[in-house]
Amino acid sequence: MAKAIKKKIVKITIKDIREYSQDKHQKVDDRPYGGGPGMLLKLPPIIYCLHSLKRKKRSRVILLDPKGRQFNQAQAKKYAYLDQLILICGRYEGIDERIKNFVDEVISVGPYILNGGEIAALTIIETTSRLLKGFVGDPKSLSEESYNFKDKKLEYPQYTRPALFKAGKKKYPVPKILLSGDHRKIKDWRKNTKS
Repeated sequence: MAKAIKKKIVKITIKDIREYSQDKHQKVDDRPYGGGPGMLLKLPPIIYCLHSLKRKKRSRVILLDPKGRQFNQAQAKKYAYLDQLILICGRYEGIDERIKNFVDEVISVGPYILNGGEIAALTIIETTSRLLKGFVGDPKSLSEESYNFKDKKLEYPQYTRPALFKAGKKKYPVPKILLSGDHRKIKDWRKNTKS
């Protein structure tokens, strides 16, 4: 990612919503109406932050929330064609529900709860960025990855030297077909073998 930023393939800007709080103590959270544990992020600082952003033509505002549609490789491909992704990260018990009126999509990175949305944001940033031209050293390596196959299957197992690895009395060889030099048979093996 650092190389991609240096090459200007990707630009990442982080905004601290405390800077957009109208409260003299820069408070960005409060107790939920109706009671209950925890604190919620308030709506105004997030909206003021959103309004301060210079939006690009092909831009999407994404709320990261465990209740959202599950993120996948197909979504990453769609995002890679955009000029800008604005990711809103939750914290505590979440964000005032009215935020959903100001976003284009609500996305979850998996059926689990994180402490905050930063790791979810990093997941989307990395998954999407690596699809951009120049991010990966050899673009051909993207074509035979898990979830990039037309049938959405996982990538075949891969091996490297040594051809035989010994651990104590056990031997772990590379499948003989991969050492054969017969590219047609190797291609068939890869097509029909799963990790």
